[in-house]
Amino acid sequence: MKKHLFALTLLALVILAGALFYFTRGDTAQLPVGADVGREPVFTTPRSEMVPTVNVADVRVWTANEQPVAAKGLRVARFAEGLSHPRSLLRLPNGDVLVAETNSPPRPTGGIVNRVMNYLMDRAGAGVPSPDRITILRDADGDGRAETKAPFLTGLHSPYGMALIGDTLYVANTDALMAFPYKDGDLRISAKGRKILNLPAQAPNMHWTRSLVAGPNGLLYVGVGSNSNIGENGLESEANRANVLEVDPKTGEYRIFASGMRNPVGLAFEPSSGALWGVVNERDMLGSDLVPDYLTRVEFGGFYGWPWNYWGGYEDRRVQPQRPEVREYTKRPDYALGNHVAPLGLSFAQDVKLGAPFVNGAFVGLHGSWNRKPAAGYKVVFVPFADDGEAGKAKPIDVLTGFLDKEGEARGRPVDVTADAKGALLVSDDVGGVIWRVTPGR
Repeated sequence: MKKHLFALTLLALVILAGALFYFTRGDTAQLPVGADVGREPVFTTPRSEMVPTVNVADVRVWTANEQPVAAKGLRVARFAEGLSHPRSLLRLPNGDVLVAETNSPPRPTGGIVNRVMNYLMDRAGAGVPSPDRITILRDADGDGRAETKAPFLTGLHSPYGMALIGDTLYVANTDALMAFPYKDGDLRISAKGRKILNLPAQAPNMHWTRSLVAGPNGLLYVGVGSNSNIGENGLESEANRANVLEVDPKTGEYRIFASGMRNPVGLAFEPSSGALWGVVNERDMLGSDLVPDYLTRVEFGGFYGWPWNYWGGYEDRRVQPQRPEVREYTKRPDYALGNHVAPLGLSFAQDVKLGAPFVNGAFVGLHGSWNRKPAAGYKVVFVPFADDGEAGKAKPIDVLTGFLDKEGEARGRPVDVTADAKGALLVSDDVGGVIWRVTPGR
C-alpha cells in the first residue's frame, strides 16, 4: 500500500513538474524574420499564454569605449552621458536640448501581477526611482557634444512629454499637464508652473508615460496609455485612457481625439500632409507572433480597436463581454513595426540631415520586448514614406543597432529620437544613461 501511494505521489510530482515546465518555458516565435513588419504583416492564430512568456534581457551597460552600431554610411558618438534614465527629448529654438530624466512612479507591491511587473522592471534596468526632472543640454561650441548639462526643471511627477508654444513650455507629468514660463536662453525654470489639466493616473497606472506634441493649430495632443493589458482591471478604470486627447492650453478644455490605442507613446506631425501620426504598443500574451506594434496616422474620431480587437478587426476573445459590432468602426493601422518591439520615439525626417535613404520618412525608437522569444526591438529604425505623406511599402531600415549584444544582454535601450540644430539624429538611451548622436560619414 505504501509503495502504491509512493508511486502515485511520484507520478503526481512528475506531472506537476511537466506542467510547470510547459507553462513557464514561454512561447517561441514561428514566423520568419521580417514577416511581422510593413503594411501587410503576417498574422498567426493566437496562442494565449496562461503564464506570460518572460524574456527580459539582463542589463550590462556600455563601457566608456563602447557604443551602438550605426548603419553603413553613418557614425555615432556620445552627445551627453551620465544621465539618469533619460527618456523624451525636445530641441528648443536656440538649439538647446531638453531631456526628461524620468521613470514610473512607485508601483503597488501587492499581488502577483504587481510583483511580476516590478520584477520585469528591475530586470530591464527600469527599477530605479524616477529622477523627476528635466535637464538642459547645451553644445555652445558646436562640436557635437554637450558641455553644459544642468537641471532645468525639477519637482515634477514622472514627467514625459514636452512641447513649446511661444514663451510657454508645456510638460506632461503622469498625472497632470503643466505650463511653465520660458525665455530663450534660460538655463533653469524656477516658477512653480500652472496646471492645465488633470490626467488619469489611478493605480496601478500601468502605462504611466504621457506623450505630448504641439499642433500647428496651437492645440496640444496628449497620448495616454491604458491601465491594463486588455481591460482586465475593469473599463471603469480606463476613463480617458488608451487614447489621444486634444487640449486647448488656454482654457484646459479637451476632447478625445482618437481612441482604442492601447499605449500611444510617440506623437509627431508629418510635414507634407500636416497629419498627426503616432506609434502604439499593442497587447501582450497572445504569443510571440502577436500582436504587431504599429505606426499610424491618428485620425480625429478614429477608433483603433483596443481592447476588443486589433489590426482592424481581429477579435481578442479573452476580452469579455465581446463586442463584435465595433469591428465595423475599427480603423486599421498604417504600418506594422513588429511584434512586441515597444516603439516609444517618433520623429519625421524633415530636420534630420543623414542623406539617402533617410530623407522622407519616420525615425522610430524601438525600446525592446519582454513578452517574446527571441527578443525583438532594441534598435532605431527608419520607415520610408511616399511623397503623399503615407507610409510606403518598403520594410524598415536599421539606423542604430547593437543595443542587444551577442549574449542577449542589453547594453542600452533606445527611447526617443529627434534632430539637433545641425541635423544630426539624437537618440536617448534610458538604460545606458546616454544621448547618442548619429551623423553622416565614418
